[in-house]
Amino acid sequence: MDVANKLIASGTFRTAKEPLGFLRLLEWLFAIFAFATCGGYTGELEVSVDCANKTESDLNIEIEFTYPFRLHQVYFDVPTCDGKGRERLFLLGDYSSSAEFFVTIAVFAFLYSLGATVVYIFFQNKYRENNRGPLIDFIVTVVFSFLWLVSSSAWAKGLSDVKIATDPDEVLLLMTACKQQSNKCFP
Repeated sequence: MDVANKLIASGTFRTAKEPLGFLRLLEWLFAIFAFATCGGYTGELEVSVDCANKTESDLNIEIEFTYPFRLHQVYFDVPTCDGKGRERLFLLGDYSSSAEFFVTIAVFAFLYSLGATVVYIFFQNKYRENNRGPLIDFIVTVVFSFLWLVSSSAWAKGLSDVKIATDPDEVLLLMTACKQQSNKCFP
């Protein structure tokens, strides 16, 4: 406990009030939100198939999908409405690469901003020594800015594609029972 008190006493917490430290703390917070919202996402859609013969109808077909959005592995069973039982269908698309890239950049940004904040607070003298600390920090920040831009753009496109692939009207087009006029299918 004595070591922790000495370490805290040696820190210059005023750095957190300066733009240098404050922006790193904001980056840390945004990185948490970025990987938490994408990495912890769970979605669900519900469709209904009302067969003409009414015996095979299923009015509550629930389809659940989660991060990393490998939709081609998400399956669900639907009635065929022709007396042959049920058929297993899969959603279309694999959007895991853009989602995983976005989450990876967010995690690395989280770790870097946490490490940089610790350096700013506890090792301020070493950071400013020889001007190497600020230069390295600047280069890493530029690289992370570019990677954030690229990963956010990739994930925006991936999210748009996930929305299209999980649109209930698009999912209904996959079902053979919904292609027959006598059956009614609705989201």
